Amino acid sequence: MRRALFTGVALAAALALGTAGTAQAAPQHRFPHRTAEVSILHAVPNTPVDVYLNHKRILNDFEPGTLVGPLNLKAGTYTVSITAATAKNDRHPVIGPVKLQFHAARSYTVVAHLTASGKPTATKYLNTIKKTPKGDGRLIVRHVAAAPAVDVYANGKLSMRHLRNPHQSKANVPAGTYRIAVTLAGKKAPVIGPAPVKVKRYTDTIVYAWGSAAQGNLTVAVQTVRTNR
Repeated sequence: MRRALFTGVALAAALALGTAGTAQAAPQHRFPHRTAEVSILHAVPNTPVDVYLNHKRILNDFEPGTLVGPLNLKAGTYTVSITAATAKNDRHPVIGPVKLQFHAARSYTVVAHLTASGKPTATKYLNTIKKTPKGDGRLIVRHVAAAPAVDVYANGKLSMRHLRNPHQSKANVPAGTYRIAVTLAGKKAPVIGPAPVKVKRYTDTIVYAWGSAAQGNLTVAVQTVRTNR
């Protein structure tokens, strides 16, 4: 299943794999038969692609600004290749092949995005999924845009300061709807938003700032991940 997110605006010559974030163990019944929970976000502007897992095409015409998952994958190491959307197989990938390792009973999001300087890359995030306090959800912001450090405002108040690509910041907050705005660090004028983001109880609500400041197409995508109870 593919799900369109907030409207945005390509994956190009190379894929550098990084890691960020932390992971918490989750109940085994959520991850049957030693599986991992994996989502994929395409957050590089302009070009649809095909995605192959162990040389089998799992995503066809994968559009920028689209999230797929969560998929339950058997724990292990996988070969990932990305091709032009017109390719018939992965023999001539435009990105990869790269090796990705997923551990059992963990939740991951793999994001194809731009570095701060505008080069295509990817980051594998380990989603927190740690239990939140009663009545709270967790708000997470991930900077995956071709842009310098940013500040994040929630309901007009500075919430996260000087966030750099590809890092994230997180906070437990009361469930509710927050107006999220992103500014360049130290500035007041939003480059993204304000946009309403609903944070539910016992849920990680993950906001991705993506796109390119130079191209004028900065936008956001939102993912929700169930936490442990």
